[in-house]
Amino acid sequence: MTSGKERDARWTQTWLSGARAAGADLGQPGERLGLPGSGSGAVAGYGRRLVALFVDWGLSMLVASLLARTLDWSPSQRSMWTLIIFGVQAWLLTGAVGTTLGKRLCGMRVVRLDGRPVGLGWSLARAVLLLLVVPALLWDRDYRGLHDRAANTVVVSL
Repeated sequence: MTSGKERDARWTQTWLSGARAAGADLGQPGERLGLPGSGSGAVAGYGRRLVALFVDWGLSMLVASLLARTLDWSPSQRSMWTLIIFGVQAWLLTGAVGTTLGKRLCGMRVVRLDGRPVGLGWSLARAVLLLLVVPALLWDRDYRGLHDRAANTVVVSL
């Protein structure tokens, strides 16, 4: 027989460790979407996505800094334009070629679940939600943020 303290400790460890620790079989990310478990076409992991985000943001900062020097912008204007440049880059590149520069360097692309190209319309919806930050932070078990779910997209490995 276990004491109440041991039972509470086990419950807390299970709860903090996630559903898998509690014995729930969630499958592999992308499995319920019909995607392979690894290799080309598999759902891209958090690490590479974060690196790609930093690359894209860094490039946006570089462009904004160059424009700020040329156009004599204040620091607050430069910050706002960094966000705008990032959003436009995410929108146009994802809509036109399915990947941003950072995602391409990290070996990823954005695809629609129905197999069609992302397109500029869905890419715009995805980019706007990405700029709001919070939707991108709320993930499901297939590593899809609310911005991906709204656009019916997923980020996969090349």
